[in-house]
Amino acid sequence: MSLRERKKAETRQRISDHGSMLFYERGFDNVTISEIAEAADVSKVTVFNYFPRKEDIFLDRIPELIDILTSTVTDRPAGETVLGALRRMILDHVATGHPLAGIEDRFRHFWRVVLDSPALRARAREVAEEVEAVLTRLFTESGEAHDPHLMAAFVVAAFRTTYQTTAARILAGETTAAVHDDHVTAVNNAFDTLERAFP
Repeated sequence: MSLRERKKAETRQRISDHGSMLFYERGFDNVTISEIAEAADVSKVTVFNYFPRKEDIFLDRIPELIDILTSTVTDRPAGETVLGALRRMILDHVATGHPLAGIEDRFRHFWRVVLDSPALRARAREVAEEVEAVLTRLFTESGEAHDPHLMAAFVVAAFRTTYQTTAARILAGETTAAVHDDHVTAVNNAFDTLERAFP
């Protein structure tokens, strides 16, 4: 990146880091944009330049998620299906504990902040719709799906169901080690089912 791009990325990260710290300490709905701006040593206008919505300060990996989905599909090896590429990406993220798909004890606090905020839960539902739209486009471009929109909807549902089920177990007190193998099995079972349903 150029120097200007690096500085912009650093500013964005600083706003997100300070905002997230405040959200963890006091809860999402109890923190204002003014307080985040002051903590990050920027103006309110600057905060909104990087994050048009307060929810996106906490859910700051949305652009990364879209980029990863797109590159996973468009850069997949020859002969690999879109479903195969998505399965591989999710399992890789589970294995490495990536925040976008990993299931780790350390994410408990993040999940609780989201669950405690109606605004964040609503934004998460919107993100699912945005991901579904991106996947619809990718399936359409691949030519692999008879009904790209339906395929995309099923992929989103499969991910959401397996992820939320395992996260609920961790929130209930189980450890990553205790749920990891079950989660991997659930992801594989979900994609096996999709591949049978959409050969």
